[in-house]
Amino acid sequence: MNAKSGGTISKELMWPNHINKIPKEIFGDPAIFEMELERIFYGPEWHLVGHVSELPNKGDFKTFDLGRRPILIARGEDDRVRIFYNACTHRGTQVETSTCGNRKSFECPYHQWSFNTEGALVGCPGEKEFTPGFDKANYGLRELRMEQFLGLIFVTSSSEAPPLEEWLGEIAAPLTDILGGDGKLRLLGYHKVIYASNWKAYNDNDGYHAPLLHSAFRMLNWQGGKGRQIATQSGHNAIEAELSLPKGNRFLNDPSLIEFKGADPRQGSRVVQLFPLTVATKHLDTINLRFAIPRSVDATEVHYAYFGLESDSEEMLRHRVRQSSNLLGPCGMISMEDASIFQRVHLGTFTPGNVEFQKGVKRTDEFWSDFKQNDEASFLLKWEHYRKVMDFERRPQA
Repeated sequence: MNAKSGGTISKELMWPNHINKIPKEIFGDPAIFEMELERIFYGPEWHLVGHVSELPNKGDFKTFDLGRRPILIARGEDDRVRIFYNACTHRGTQVETSTCGNRKSFECPYHQWSFNTEGALVGCPGEKEFTPGFDKANYGLRELRMEQFLGLIFVTSSSEAPPLEEWLGEIAAPLTDILGGDGKLRLLGYHKVIYASNWKAYNDNDGYHAPLLHSAFRMLNWQGGKGRQIATQSGHNAIEAELSLPKGNRFLNDPSLIEFKGADPRQGSRVVQLFPLTVATKHLDTINLRFAIPRSVDATEVHYAYFGLESDSEEMLRHRVRQSSNLLGPCGMISMEDASIFQRVHLGTFTPGNVEFQKGVKRTDEFWSDFKQNDEASFLLKWEHYRKVMDFERRPQA
C-alpha cells in the first residue's frame, strides 16, 4: 500500500492479483475507515443527501451527516436549496439538532448567534466589543458545493469532484426511470436503522443473492424477467429487470398489498447503486431512496425514504404508502433478512483470507463490461474504483 494521505493503516496491505478477490482486512481496520472518510466521504465523490420534495416550503430544513461532519440542508426565503456545515462560525457549536422542520432562522444556543435560512449571520450579541473590523458578512454558515439531478440533492466536500452529470454517466438513465422520468416526487415517509456492519459490507448487495436469500421472492413466486446490469468505471451499478408479478394469495390475507398498478410491468424493477453508499430502488410501485451514513468501522446508518409522484391520485398514494411500509426497509417482507446478513458478512471478514466473487466472473486478469441480471461480478468495477481511490497496490505477480 502507498499511503499518500488520510492516515496510516495498522499493517501493510497488498491487494490480491486476481480481480475477483477482495482482502478481508479492509472491512474491520479502524485506520482504513479513517482513510475512507478522508479520501471518499470528504474527497472528490458526490453523496446523495436528500430530495427537494423533503423541503417543499421556504424555511424547511433537514439535517444529515457527511461522514462525521454534520450538515444542514435548508430552503431559503429565496426558494433556493443550500447545504451548510451545521456548525456555528463563532466557536463551532452544532447549530440545529432537529432532524427536520421549518425555521425562520437558525440560532446557536451557546452565544445566540443567529443565521437566516440563506445562511447569512444576522445577529450576534455584543458585536460592538468584537475584534476590530469584525463584519457579519464574513461569518455566514459555511456553504458546501451541491448539485441537483431531477430533484435529487447531491453534496461534495471537494472542488475536484467532476460535474454531477459527468459523474453519474450512463447510470443517469436508470436513475431517471426510478424517479418517474422527471423527478417530481412527493415524500411519503421514512424507516431509519443502524446496521451492525461496515459500510462496504452493507453496500456490497449484489443481484446474485436476491432470489436465494429473500424468502418472500420464493413464497410469493415472484421472479424477475429479462434484464441487464450496468457497471461503470466510477463504481456505479444498475440492475434493470422486467417484472413477473407475484402471486401472494396463499400467504397474504390481502393480496392487494403487492398489486402492481404501474403502466408497464417491463418497467417494474430498477436498482441503482452509486458509489460509495447511495441506493435507489423501484420495486412494484414503491419508490425508495436510501440515504446512508458510515457511523464507524462496524456501524452504518440508513434512512429509507419513500416517495410517490406529484401526479398520483389519493388512491395511488395510499397504495404506495402500504407497499412502502411493508415491502422494503429494515423489516420489510422483501428485505427483512438483510440486517442479519449484513452483520454476518461483517463478522465473517475478521477471518483470514480474501472475499471471492464467482457468479458471472469470466476471467481473473482484466475487466469486462457485459453482465447478466443476477451476476455478482458487476461489483468488481466498484471494488476496482475503491482500490484506486484508496491507493492500495496489487500484489506483484509471483
